[in-house]
Amino acid sequence: MRTKEDVERYLINLDTPYEVLGDGIYRLNDDLPDIDDIIVMVSDPLVIFSVRLMKVPGKNTEAFYKKLLELNATELVAGAYGLDGDDVVITDTLQLENLDENEFVASVESLAMAIHEHYSILQQLAKD
Repeated sequence: MRTKEDVERYLINLDTPYEVLGDGIYRLNDDLPDIDDIIVMVSDPLVIFSVRLMKVPGKNTEAFYKKLLELNATELVAGAYGLDGDDVVITDTLQLENLDENEFVASVESLAMAIHEHYSILQQLAKD
């Protein structure tokens, strides 16, 4: 059975700066301007990864939502784009019980890759 201590060990081995926000809640500090850091929350039986990307645009929303759905269906290996109130988020969830370090790292890297590849596309749609 894995625990938050295992997740902390995975974070240390990831060699990315992070900070502890609370019991089982961590923020991975990234180098992406204008984008919140990746939040990792251990909530047994899950490990939840989440990033707030931007506010939902006030115009061109239909095209924006369509693009989010297309990215969910064709571009994301794991995780999904969604809405949290007026914020666009990308999340991924893994089972804690048998979580290994490779799965953990793959989830973090998958989110980071999606953000790097999709953020500018979403920003442009939000401006149109």
